[in-house]
Amino acid sequence: MLALSGAGPIAQAQTTALAAAEATPSLPPVTVSASGLQLGTSDMTTPATVLEGDELVRRREATLGETLNSEPGITSSHFGAGASRPIIRGMDGPRVKVLSDGAELHDASTISPDHAVVSEPLLATQIEVLRGPSALIYGNGAVGGVVNVLDGKVPTAVPAKGLEGSAELRANSGAREGAGAFSLTGGTGNLAVHVEGVARDAGDYRVGKGWAPEDEATRKVLGSFNRTNTGSVGLSWVGDRGYLGAAYTRQAAKYGLPGHNHSFEGCHTHGNQLHCGAHEGEEDGHDHDHGAGHGDVPVVDLRSERFDIRGELRNPFAGFSALRLRAGVTDYVHDEVEDGAVSTTFKNKAYDTRIELQHEPIAGFKGVIGLQTSQRKFSAEGEEAYVQPTVTRRTGLFALEEYRLGDWRFEAALRHDRQTARAETSDIERSHNGTSASLGAVWKFTPGYQLGASFTRASRAPSAEELYARGLHMATSTYERGDASLRSETSQNFDLSLKKTAGDTTFGVSVFRNRINNYIYGRTLDALDGLQLLQYSQADATFTGIEGQVRQRLNRNLGITLFGDTVRARIDGAGNLPRIPATRAGLRLDGNWNAWEGQVEWVQVARQNRIAAFETATPGYGMLNVGLAYNGQFSGGTPWQVYLKGTNLTDRLAYAHTSFIKNAAPLMGRNLTVGVKVAF
Repeated sequence: MLALSGAGPIAQAQTTALAAAEATPSLPPVTVSASGLQLGTSDMTTPATVLEGDELVRRREATLGETLNSEPGITSSHFGAGASRPIIRGMDGPRVKVLSDGAELHDASTISPDHAVVSEPLLATQIEVLRGPSALIYGNGAVGGVVNVLDGKVPTAVPAKGLEGSAELRANSGAREGAGAFSLTGGTGNLAVHVEGVARDAGDYRVGKGWAPEDEATRKVLGSFNRTNTGSVGLSWVGDRGYLGAAYTRQAAKYGLPGHNHSFEGCHTHGNQLHCGAHEGEEDGHDHDHGAGHGDVPVVDLRSERFDIRGELRNPFAGFSALRLRAGVTDYVHDEVEDGAVSTTFKNKAYDTRIELQHEPIAGFKGVIGLQTSQRKFSAEGEEAYVQPTVTRRTGLFALEEYRLGDWRFEAALRHDRQTARAETSDIERSHNGTSASLGAVWKFTPGYQLGASFTRASRAPSAEELYARGLHMATSTYERGDASLRSETSQNFDLSLKKTAGDTTFGVSVFRNRINNYIYGRTLDALDGLQLLQYSQADATFTGIEGQVRQRLNRNLGITLFGDTVRARIDGAGNLPRIPATRAGLRLDGNWNAWEGQVEWVQVARQNRIAAFETATPGYGMLNVGLAYNGQFSGGTPWQVYLKGTNLTDRLAYAHTSFIKNAAPLMGRNLTVGVKVAF
């Protein structure tokens, strides 16, 4: 959605132009890098969420999912404190692509919600979320949308003063977290060097009042700690017509897996029913008290190394205005450690390449064509190796075109993909081809107002896990079974949005309907003492919803915003889909005075009782959040900021309906975050 919160005093340059603009305030232009054509948010045919500057500093949390969780239409999978992936309009996993400056991230987060996204919010310079025609060029499987995290790891310019950077320190009370980040770019001539890093140490977090048992000492979620270290070094050659650079990034993390239940060890299936314990006349040697697990909380020990190549050449040859390159090699591994020993090891070795050519206008059409290819070798070894080793190869061709006519802007995208997924143990191979297309238009029918509409038909091939999974997954308390005969999904999505971007009242509202034929989901066939048997199945499904926010400028210093979202997701003739976000609504008051800025908001989340078979309802809750920041400058003109953020100040006990472990790991209780940031 539109970013409607007030700008910080640093961003409000004290110029004559701004003083004149106060008579007719408007939202500042923001370029969406992932749009494919470097469009502004006002030119997008579908809603785009962009977090940058002071707003990004206020929203950042330890994970990407929690950072975006409060934006309309976006929630998170919430798996303790170490793993949380964005959910867009009720869709998650492989239906939401996470990019690093246009290149797909390769970790294990699409396989299971207990696996972390290897993206560090404290190093992000801008985070974009988009849907519709522009999102299509990043993969026809991105039915939910695309999250693009921009960073500075590969320099695109040589600093004018030779050296620039930033440093930040922050701490919170809810998990006794301490974190620090730095970023430094220097260069001379045509060479630029960049180094950056983050260190985070957070303990088990405390939940709200009323979590049973009532003893204060037990209000911490055991295993919800998170210790992360991330570092990058990059080098670029920068010329008059573009740049070419490379960066090496390493992330190491250790975080716990709350709710992990050892008591399901040895459980298996008889047809479509679960069976735990020994058969008649046998002894299995396991204690099957399914009320709780035993032993220490398992720990994920994660190591990810990625080598990126990025480049852009302007006016490479006649008829083309830009050539862009994104390529990467990833070596990802994480061990799940139980009682001091490695129980399961997950590995993901991947490469990806993306080449784009942006052409000059032809008969009024401006656009980009491109090629994308990737290979992923995934394996799991040990007690929870519920997916056999697989090799997945993808190749995609895409094109995006725009045409402007007066107050109208038209956009069309076309993409064709081929995927081959081979299971190495069983030597089963499945290939899927899919063609996707979309049409969109935005009409600026009067100054400050615009109407956008888009229709997308997309095809998504099943993931290797949906095809070949078979076995216990104790982190989510499930026994998962894939189906090698799954076909590609075909979705038809219609999106209609209305925005007002100028004046004392600004707003953005969107309605959508997504009809998906052969929708792939984990259907629960049986449940036994908390363990569920999930069979990856196909059926037609429909997602409908509305999201939006409206801000009223009360005076030059104050504004009030009303925001909310809701989504309904159903399997045709078979009821609701599981873990769909509850309806939300909120009210926010923001203000600024001289060097101060702040906001206070109340967010109300409704009870979610539209549930699937074997799923339990989640009670609603309300949260009070506040934020305060002071922006200053050192004598040399270097800007600095001190900020304070308070969340869930009433210490409410709250559960995330989207989480597999909602009862074992409620949301964090009262939490105060304080930080300081310096840019130079």
